[in-house]
Amino acid sequence: MLAMETEFTPWASLAGGLLIGTASVLLMATLGRIYGATGIVAGVFFPETLRDWAWRAALLAGMAAAPGLFWALSGQMPAVQVPVGSGLMVLGGLLVGIGVTFGGGCTSGHGVCGMARLSIRSIVATATFMLFTGLTVYALRHLTA
Repeated sequence: MLAMETEFTPWASLAGGLLIGTASVLLMATLGRIYGATGIVAGVFFPETLRDWAWRAALLAGMAAAPGLFWALSGQMPAVQVPVGSGLMVLGGLLVGIGVTFGGGCTSGHGVCGMARLSIRSIVATATFMLFTGLTVYALRHLTA
C-alpha cells in the first residue's frame, strides 16, 4: 500500500492564511472586488477594462514573484512535493476548472470571501469542497493499493 504523509506546518499555514486574508481585505477595501483566484486569472485573459487587467496582472505577478522573494530572504526555494505524475496533475486541473465553473467560483472566493460575507451559497460550496476533500484523502490513503 502506498503510504502518504503530510508535514504539519502550523506556523507556515498561519502565515499563509494571514497573507491571503490580508490580500482579500485589501482587494475589497481598495477596489471593491472579491478575491477569487480563478476569476482573477480569467480576468487577465478577458478583462473588462485596462484598469481591470492591470490590478489582476499585478496580483498574479506578485504570486509568481513570491517564491523568488522567499529564496532571497531565506536562501532556499520553498519545498514543493507533488506525489503524482504530470498526467494526473493535468486531469486534476481540468476537474478543478469544471468544478469552478459549476460551483460559481473557487475555494478562495467561496471559502475566504464568501463565508466572510455569510453567503449561504459560499457556505454550502465550502462545505462541499471540504466533504469531498476528506473523502478523496480517505480514499487515496485507505482504499488504494
